[in-house]
Amino acid sequence: MPPKPSRKPRSDALYNRRRILDAARSVFAEKGIEVSMTEIAQRAGVGIATLYRHFPAKEELLAETFSGQLEICVSALHAALDDPDPWRGFCGFIEKLCTLQVQDRGFNAVFREAFSGGDLFEKERIRAENAFAELARRAKAAGGLRPDFVRDDLTLVIMANSGITADSQEDALAAARRLSSYFIQAFSDAPELGPLPPAPRLGPHPALRGIGWKGSSVSVG
Repeated sequence: MPPKPSRKPRSDALYNRRRILDAARSVFAEKGIEVSMTEIAQRAGVGIATLYRHFPAKEELLAETFSGQLEICVSALHAALDDPDPWRGFCGFIEKLCTLQVQDRGFNAVFREAFSGGDLFEKERIRAENAFAELARRAKAAGGLRPDFVRDDLTLVIMANSGITADSQEDALAAARRLSSYFIQAFSDAPELGPLPPAPRLGPHPALRGIGWKGSSVSVG
């Protein structure tokens, strides 16, 4: 007897799944990935049982929520590999990585998980690490990237860039562009110290509050 064809999901089930994913993206972007499943269910307007029926574990919800963004990152790596100038491709990827990181607080946390050896996005991480290793090898061979650059230096970029705080998305992006320029100059084997992107006006980092930091900018000299 032939097996019965699998039933298609009901329209209301598909609707609830979309609502959960939309709510998860919104909450993760605002607050990071530490938010509870209960808060996500409340934002989606569904019961917690409905949420767990679609996503039995938070890791499954994270994976589906951010799979598209991670694919963008992997695509950016392959675009960098396609650049006939390996050093230019390397620089373009560092800039793209820093920009993607500050656009979404949830994705920022997922970046740290994916590129710091976590298991949640192992498949994507392996693809990205292999592509980045090849990109770095080519950039070194072309004489652009300093020979003592190592894979953990990319982790330093991610960690430093994740500390950016700003009152607006515009200022956060400006800060990411400036920080990525500092990193690129540091990574260059023969640095050409051109002008940096404009500096954003940032308030004090939360870690500096309460220790006498005055105003929103610092003058030196």
